[in-house]
Amino acid sequence: RELSEMDAEDELDLAEMEKLKKTEKACLEILKKYDFTEWELMEWSEEQAVFNFLYDSVTLTVVFGPPIDGEFFAARPSRSIISLDFESFLDEEQAPPSSCLVQRLIFQFIESRGRWQDKCPTLLHLPQALFDISLVVNRCKTLGEELEFLQRWGAKFHLLETDIKGTEVKLLFSSSLAFAKFELTLAVSHDYPSAVLPFRVQTHIGNIGEKEIAAVLSRVPAGHHYLRRTVVSIHQNLLQDPR
Repeated sequence: RELSEMDAEDELDLAEMEKLKKTEKACLEILKKYDFTEWELMEWSEEQAVFNFLYDSVTLTVVFGPPIDGEFFAARPSRSIISLDFESFLDEEQAPPSSCLVQRLIFQFIESRGRWQDKCPTLLHLPQALFDISLVVNRCKTLGEELEFLQRWGAKFHLLETDIKGTEVKLLFSSSLAFAKFELTLAVSHDYPSAVLPFRVQTHIGNIGEKEIAAVLSRVPAGHHYLRRTVVSIHQNLLQDPR
């Protein structure tokens, strides 16, 4: 008898696991209906869901509360959400400065939204929250790739040095052809590249200053690869042979 009771319990556990797998699959289908995803689902249980972003360097843990009457998600009663907790797993000592900047900007966005639980009180709100985070992660990741590109190929554009301090990007240009050496500092934020970046210029040699840079930057529209396009435009318009 004991054996049959254990078998029955095992069967119940298996049935519960199957049910959970089906729920997870249905939830995933709803979540993936959004345009693109920058997250990976690591866990979905009765208690919580865990999502990883950006090569597992950012984790979001969503803790579920009780079911909500009359509200459904993935063909089952929707659940309330007790908390959304973000955690960084980036090793800032080992990571390149561009990765640290990307991480800083993502957490700047997360903190700017205040209490996430207010904006995401139930499972029905989770797809939008994941979409909002994905959008920022995607943009910041692109910025990180642009910075890596400039650090590797900057010399082609008379870019001597790319330095990152906090959320500022410092670009040191030097051209013997144009007899100019100057530092351009751009202040980036989590909404990059949707707005033109505030900047300042420090002239070391020659007469390229704020006025000349402002004239060039006014012709560079905000948008995809804004940083790269800014560097290319400065190179083409100010650092070539003046003849």
